[in-house]
Amino acid sequence: MSSCVPTTPTADRPFAFVDVETTGGSASTDRLTEIAIVRYDGHTVSTWQSLINPECRIPGYIESLTGITSQMVANAPTFAQLAEHIQQLLAGHIFVAHNARFDYGFIKNAFRRVGQDFKANMLCTVKLSRRLYPQHRRHGLDYLIQRHGLIMQDRHRAYDDAYALLQFWQCVCREHDRKIVDDIVQGLIARPSLPAHIDPAVIDDLPNSFGVYVFYGENELPIYIGKSNRLRQRVLSHFASDHTAPKEMKISMQIRRIEHIRCAGEVDALLTESRLIKERMPTLNRQLRRQKDVFTWQLIEKSAGLWVPVLVGGNDIAIGQGLHLYGLFSSARDAKEALLAIIKTEKLCKATLGLEKVHNASPCFARQLKSCAGACVGQESLIVHSARLMTALSALRLRDWPFEGAALLREGSLVHVIHQWCYLGTARDETELQALIGCGKGDFSRDTYRILVKHRDKLLDARAVSLALE
Repeated sequence: MSSCVPTTPTADRPFAFVDVETTGGSASTDRLTEIAIVRYDGHTVSTWQSLINPECRIPGYIESLTGITSQMVANAPTFAQLAEHIQQLLAGHIFVAHNARFDYGFIKNAFRRVGQDFKANMLCTVKLSRRLYPQHRRHGLDYLIQRHGLIMQDRHRAYDDAYALLQFWQCVCREHDRKIVDDIVQGLIARPSLPAHIDPAVIDDLPNSFGVYVFYGENELPIYIGKSNRLRQRVLSHFASDHTAPKEMKISMQIRRIEHIRCAGEVDALLTESRLIKERMPTLNRQLRRQKDVFTWQLIEKSAGLWVPVLVGGNDIAIGQGLHLYGLFSSARDAKEALLAIIKTEKLCKATLGLEKVHNASPCFARQLKSCAGACVGQESLIVHSARLMTALSALRLRDWPFEGAALLREGSLVHVIHQWCYLGTARDETELQALIGCGKGDFSRDTYRILVKHRDKLLDARAVSLALE
């Protein structure tokens, strides 16, 4: 099916108004339960609809929303049985839907699962309504039904929703000049497909350089924050893969506004992204949002030759030189589980490490099971035991801070000030720079540590360099 932009006047083109009902919101993992196609060539209307057996259970809340139950679709045809007929119905037609990326994404994935490709010129009625009726703030289907007096009998069933779109199109053709409608439709089809609420001009304004972007949903709530060295290209990539990636589909359905922040370079972008995620708590950045707390193991010499681990957390972490810190964990539980796994694998002694109580040099529990090399009963020297512990932990060892004081990292006209792998701030002039250098230690962050260690070759000793800032 061709996906080139038609040049025939709009009123003479064949349209297929499409609506689907599904088992959920993910085009890649959920399935179709109903499809309706209302075809219109400017004169004749033809309709087709069918329930679809999704070959899985329909969740209860979806049954309540659509009225389509698992029992209703049990004997319905599968998509594989309908695929050829659906291809024929849609062939040569402009694919029209409300929030079209949703319906198109589900149908495209359904065809992919049966080994067929599907492409069509796509027109979103949300975008069309926004362009033709800019005086209105909301353009959901319920608002269109109320605003234009569309006939609706059974909301959230595929046929009624699809037929409402035909009625909306007929209103558009009655109320607006044909050439204006032609030009708008041509433009909407010709541009790369964007989410319904995003103005193409916003994308055009994005720089293709280092920066951070913030996606906002309803009520100005941030839903996702990201960074890139090619900002515009990265933002567009979210919308290019939303047919196959559940997170990208959520972004496309929820996004209402895009904000961007230009950055001086890669480190500036990484630090800004990390800070904004922690400040604004976007709903879809779950992994970075969780990393509020941080814990590490510090080895201290308890007595001659005996090194034992002590759990250090939060602001108590200070990475100087020779402090023997190992691992970064999001909880004390994770830290303990990781250490215990190493102890078990290496047959180290929990009693010797102070993690298990024993009486009068009795063997530890693991020694009784022959799972301890015997430091608790003198079969292994404390020096050897400590050496084996350090070797086992070596892959987790944190890098020592290589400077006596603060360090600087310059990007363009900005200077980032770092101390003990903590980000103190960014200076734009000499006054800010000196204030940051003298402010002492900052809060330790796992994200910041990883960013700065990766770029450690760019760090300069603040005492040994002079950076003129205008």
